Amino acid sequence: MENKFIVSARKYRPQNFNTVVGQSHITTTLKNAIRNNQLAHAFLFCGPRGVGKTTCARILAKTINCTNPTEEGEACNTCQSCVSFDAGTSLNIHELDAASNNSVDDIRSLVEQVRFAPQAGKYKVYIVDEVHMLSASAFNAFLKTLEEPPSYAIFILATTEKHKILPTILSRCQIFDFKRITNNDTVLHLQEIVEKEGIQAEKAALQVIAQKSEGCMRDSLSILDKIVSFTNGSVSYQNTLEHLNILDEDYYFKLLEAMQQQDMAAAMLLYDEINRKGFEGDLVLNGFAEFIRNLLVCRDAKSASLLEAVEGMQDKYTETARKISFSYLVSALNILNEAEINYKMARNKRLHVELTLIKLNFLQQAIDLSSANGTVSKKKRIDGPVAFRTKEVQPVQFMATPSKQKTAAKLYIEQPVVQPEPAAQPRIKPAADMPPPVMPAATQAPRHSAAGNGKKNSLLDTLRTRYGNQYEIQEVAEAELLSMEKLAVTWDSYIAILEKQAKHSSVGTFKTARLVIENEVRFTATVSTVISQNFIEQERMVLLDHLQKAFSNRAIAFDVLVEASEKEDVPIHMRLNSKQKFEHIARQYPLIRELKERLKLEIDY
Repeated sequence: MENKFIVSARKYRPQNFNTVVGQSHITTTLKNAIRNNQLAHAFLFCGPRGVGKTTCARILAKTINCTNPTEEGEACNTCQSCVSFDAGTSLNIHELDAASNNSVDDIRSLVEQVRFAPQAGKYKVYIVDEVHMLSASAFNAFLKTLEEPPSYAIFILATTEKHKILPTILSRCQIFDFKRITNNDTVLHLQEIVEKEGIQAEKAALQVIAQKSEGCMRDSLSILDKIVSFTNGSVSYQNTLEHLNILDEDYYFKLLEAMQQQDMAAAMLLYDEINRKGFEGDLVLNGFAEFIRNLLVCRDAKSASLLEAVEGMQDKYTETARKISFSYLVSALNILNEAEINYKMARNKRLHVELTLIKLNFLQQAIDLSSANGTVSKKKRIDGPVAFRTKEVQPVQFMATPSKQKTAAKLYIEQPVVQPEPAAQPRIKPAADMPPPVMPAATQAPRHSAAGNGKKNSLLDTLRTRYGNQYEIQEVAEAELLSMEKLAVTWDSYIAILEKQAKHSSVGTFKTARLVIENEVRFTATVSTVISQNFIEQERMVLLDHLQKAFSNRAIAFDVLVEASEKEDVPIHMRLNSKQKFEHIARQYPLIRELKERLKLEIDY
């Protein structure tokens, strides 16, 4: 029988912890737990795809059932349990794909199997792959068994999306986070495989494969199998680029050199050559952005380790990065990023890429134009603080005769301050028959005479001296506090005003309102219905002014309350909103609803 081809991802799947690539922090922990007999009853392996989650789960299941483990905590691969596991005939290991078995019945079937002890070996291991695909009901059905399983049962859950798992599941598991496999680890593993297979492979080609796989070992092995089949067992740098549809980095170096010389024709011709080779515009933009990024990290020796380039290209990157300014690299990276984002929306893809290349071609010129004294100046930049703009206020000028101007100004300021009579403040009120006064030309004379006598007149005397009988001078009345007697009288006086205005509904409400004084300046008016409350609220401003004048107290205020014990008989059109009104009318007149449905009307409630 002809031997069946087995892909490298299955053929070289690790069989013990030491052969797992790039997950030493997890394999060491698991080996120590096995050696010290400190195994948890539930594990959760989470991380990106193709990094060894299911592989480690199988190795763990194999190792804990091994009858003759090594001192390092590895399986012996020779006992009956290990042999049956490698052959796929072990009865102690059960794998469940939660992506296709995600219902409650599937979990119940699994729970039923847990009740039976293993026929051989110490543990029954249940591996649930893609556990995040379980439904919420299936998770809940799994909780009790996962929290308190039998002593011989161990659950290993694997997922790529940890955030989709219920917190109640996470709290019952020992969580292991797998990380992406580095490019160096991937290259070393690929070199071991090509040596075993007798394949001629350049290290630069393996580095390109590792970069393309993005930390996924399964993808890198699949890519290697395809290239080996494509090249008939000889893996080189050029045929790897051709097979993976990757543009050679030499094109990017030539493109950047043309842009630095501002040779737009050379850049456009170079892109035309790339386009005729079958490379799409988005691949060019993405590859050029990665190229600029590599140049950017090469400028500093501290970040040079972040360079992702094949072997032998590091020196060329470093040398080129020294010739390019930092501002150019950052600006170019920003332009390429925006162009890549907008590429899908462009109708003319080629023109979109060519426009981006034109911008990059004249980018250095734009940076030079925006530079000032060797430093880059941004647009709309404010170099210094801007003062708050205010208009100067001119001082007040006091009109007086030149000889006594200073004395008159002083007297004019001091007179309002000195008040010998603290009992009351004067209020100036024009007489009934007196016309508005005309300021005489020599109004300062009495004040000068007062200053000349050496006496300070009171404000009241000064007003009398200046204006004589033109005004009636009255004292301001003192503010009164609320009292029930005067409040009732004032309230009745306002009712009389309402009667003169023929507001009969309001009159009835005011007469039935019950007044209660809360404190010295506030009282409440209690009414029986909301409608009565609205009548009083309509008169609030005028009523409040009437009360404050009566008590000579502007601090007086009131509240209107509705008795909670009484139910208000409000008309139906006042109790319903717009939508309820329509439904009420439609129930009484069904033809209205039929009209709405036939005409497909939408009512704006």
